[in-house]
Amino acid sequence: MSTVRNTFLTSKSILRPYTKVYRAFTEKVLVVTADGRTLTGTLLSCDQLTNLVLQNTIERVIRPHDDPEDSEEVPHGLYLIRGENVAICGLLDEQMDSEIDWAKVKGSVIGGVKHTIGDQNPGGAEMGQKRVRWKKLRDDLGSE
Repeated sequence: MSTVRNTFLTSKSILRPYTKVYRAFTEKVLVVTADGRTLTGTLLSCDQLTNLVLQNTIERVIRPHDDPEDSEEVPHGLYLIRGENVAICGLLDEQMDSEIDWAKVKGSVIGGVKHTIGDQNPGGAEMGQKRVRWKKLRDDLGSE
């Protein structure tokens, strides 16, 4: 007859296969959103839809080269980002990040990743026109 041993599981032992994910919950991450915003903060939570909860969140507003105003860091505190708005999320090298004077950084604006109606993308307005032509052709053939 076998005996059953009592085993106490800690959150670390449960997450052992996911140590990189667990490590991300204790370190700072950088998130670039679909509309081009750059946010840093401590990752508190995430789910299967890539919804993220960040603590001590700071938004970095990088000004273009021709703007005389300095770039700035805007504190937001606790911040929820919907998964559909996350373009990229990664661990932040805190040592390298602390060495950069973000007020002096200038750069081009990061464009958004979402397409608008006027974009020339497959499946956009051009595909809609093809569907209309096929429907018209089908209706014309069906009326004979």
